[in-house]
Amino acid sequence: MPERSTEASPPVALADCATCPHRALLAEGRCVPGDICVTAHSGRQIDRFLRRNREFAESYLHDAFWERRAIAAQHAPLEALRPLPRDEDEVVRRVMVMRLPIDELDDYLHDSDREVRMTAADRLAPERLGVLENDADYLVRMQVAKRLPHGQLPRMAHDAEREVRKVVARRLPPFALGRMAQDEDVEVRRIVAERVLPDDAVRMLHDEDWVVRLRAAEHAPLESIAELVDDAEPDVRAVVRQRLNEFLNGDDK
Repeated sequence: MPERSTEASPPVALADCATCPHRALLAEGRCVPGDICVTAHSGRQIDRFLRRNREFAESYLHDAFWERRAIAAQHAPLEALRPLPRDEDEVVRRVMVMRLPIDELDDYLHDSDREVRMTAADRLAPERLGVLENDADYLVRMQVAKRLPHGQLPRMAHDAEREVRKVVARRLPPFALGRMAQDEDVEVRRIVAERVLPDDAVRMLHDEDWVVRLRAAEHAPLESIAELVDDAEPDVRAVVRQRLNEFLNGDDK
C-alpha cells in the first residue's frame, strides 16, 4: 500500500454506508464497515476493498483523496492508466512508474520526486540508464550505478558522491579498477584494493590507510611487497611475512 514519508493520512472514520454507492455489496460480504471500505479515509480499508472488488478501481483514478487514487492505480487495468495525465501527488506517480511498461516512462525520468526517479532507474532497460547518471540526487545515481552496463560504468568512477563510487568500485571488472586506486575516499580505496588486479595493487601498497595496504598486500606481486615487511601496522606485517614464508616453502600461488 502506498505510503507518505512526511504527510499523515486523515483520521480514520467509519464511513456512512447509507450514502455509499456500493452499499449493495454489504449483503454479499464484499465490503465490511470499518474493515473493507473504499469510502473510508483508511489506506488499509481501501486496499482491502479494491483487492476484493477490482472492477471498481478504474472509477477511483480521479478521486480527490490521493491515497484512494494511488491504491486504485495499483488495481486498475493497465489500459486505464495509460491515458492518465501525470498526477499531482508523488505517491500516485510512484505507483504509475511501477505499473507502466518500461518503454512508457519517459515522462517520469525527470520527475521532481526522487522516489519516482529511483523507481524509474530500477525499471528502465540498462542501456537507457545513461539519461539518469547525472541526476541531482545521489540516491538516484546509486540506483543507476547498480544497473548500468559495465561498459558505461567508468563514466561514474569519479562521481561526486562517495556512496555512488563505492557501488562503481564493487561492480567494475578488476581490470578497470586501476582508475580508482587513488580515490580520495578511504572506503572506496578499500573496496578497490580488495578487487584490483595484482599489478594495479602495487600502486596501493603505500596508501595512508593500513586496511588499504593490507588488502593490496594480500594479492600484489611478491616482489613488490617485501618493503612492507616492517610496516607500522602489525596486521600488514603479518600478511607480508606469511606470503613471503609461503613462497619460500613453495606454497604461495
